[in-house]
This record gives sequence, C-alpha cells and structure tokens, in this order.
Amino acid sequence: MKIWQSPAKLNLFLYITGKRADNYHNLQTLFQFVDLCDELQFSRRQDNRITLATPIKDIDDNNNLVIKASKLLLEYAHTHHLTLPEQYGITIHINKKLPIGGGLGGGSSNAATTLVALNEVWQLHLSVNQLMTLGKSLGADVPIFIYGHSAFAQGIGDLLKSVAIPEKWFLIIKPNIEISTVSIFKHPELKRDTVTRDIDQLLNNSFENDCEPIVRKLYPIIDRIITLLSTKAPTRLTGTGSCIFCECESLQHAQKLQLFLNNQFLPTDNITSFLAKGCNKSPLYQ
Repeated sequence: MKIWQSPAKLNLFLYITGKRADNYHNLQTLFQFVDLCDELQFSRRQDNRITLATPIKDIDDNNNLVIKASKLLLEYAHTHHLTLPEQYGITIHINKKLPIGGGLGGGSSNAATTLVALNEVWQLHLSVNQLMTLGKSLGADVPIFIYGHSAFAQGIGDLLKSVAIPEKWFLIIKPNIEISTVSIFKHPELKRDTVTRDIDQLLNNSFENDCEPIVRKLYPIIDRIITLLSTKAPTRLTGTGSCIFCECESLQHAQKLQLFLNNQFLPTDNITSFLAKGCNKSPLYQ
C-alpha cells in the first residue's frame, strides 16, 4: 500500500501588515517544508464509508481535518457529477509523527495530503489549483501544502510565489504547551503595522516573526528557550508557536545544539526536539 508523506512547514519569517475588514490579517511570510512528516495510507473498502483507522488523541473523528477533507472532496465530486468508483469507501491510516498544536501545520498538511491522494485514488483528475481552492475552505495553511514548493505568501497566506531558498538543517523544539492561533491574532498588543516589502528586500534582511514578542511574553518557557539558543544559532518561533526552530549550518551543528538543549532542561520540563532538513520541494511530491 502506498505511503503518502505529510510534511511539516516552517514560517521562516512572518510579518503582519494590517487587519482586514473580514477580521483576518494581511501577512507576508516565507514557507519552507522540512523532511519531518506524518505518513498516511488509504486502503479501499467494500462499501462507501470513509473511516479513520487511527484516531488522533483528543480529536473527534468528525472534527479531524482528514475526514473533513475526504468528505469535502466527495461532496465536490457529487456536486460536479464527477465519476467515482462504484465502491469509493476508504479507510485512512495515519502514522502521526508531527506534534499537535505546535504551529508546524500538521493538521493542514494531513488535509492537503488527503485531497491530493484521494484525487489520485478516485481518479478525479482535479488540478492543483482546484485542490488548493477546495483546501482553502478547510484552513488558510492547507493550500501551501497542496502547492508543494517553498513559497513567499501574502494576503492571508494564500497568495503564493515559488522561491528557492537554502535547504538548511533545523533543530525544532516543542515545549509541552499548545497555543491558540486565534488568541494570538486577537491580542491587543500584537504588531499589525509592519511595512509591506517586496520579496528581494525581505530575503536580504534578517528574518523576524511579528507574533514572537507576544508569545514570549505570555509563555516564559518559550522566552527561555529562544533566549538560550539564540546565543548558539538564529532562533525563532514558527507561526504563532509553540514550536521554535534554530537554523543550523549542518546536521552535526543541529545535533550539537540538541545535546546542549537537553543538558539545559530536566525531563520533567517535557520539552521534545527534532532534527529536520529544509526542503524546497514538498516530500508529498518527491
């Protein structure tokens, strides 16, 4: 049975350039994938049910983005009179490796992989752009995972332009907290007036994240980790967190930083970390 990769993403920078009338925010961000992935498999059933073989802890199956993506694609196929297999039932298996609630886009990535995979399994022949439009209704980050290439994003993160950037090694750190994206974007002290710049200007300046000062103020453990690791390598929050990443010069540098991190915290601090390589092309399409 084919294994479909569902990668994590990092926001290498994130700037908030204004609040919109629809209460969303205009952003400028740089997405890059890493080779840290969940793995999904889709097995045929002898009926027309869509089921999840591996429920995700604390997430009801009907609220799981994988099930929502499956049903959305199925509804689109019915509405547009696309030919489906006579028995289109699917059981979905997820080997979950990405941390939940860390800002790595795991749920959105799972939804995107599901749309891409079932488009092939059901032979619907929808284009990448059609799948991206469908995915956007599931969440603002879903389209980038369908797009499948490192990209400079504007708008609410849905206006994408491919870029080729160095594929560095990263140390990714996940403290034992989950952060509500909505709460950060609603915070009265959030910086919302960063000047809009073109991609060349942004790539030639140091990278920052406008959400980071608020998150560091609200979560001392994140402030402590960033303060500590910033002495060793460029270190930032991805998205609204809670994951933090260090840009490393090599795998050996990342391993050395990981050892340093482990020596600074107790097991009871419940901090996990991962080594990952940046990818300009999504592992979903490799």
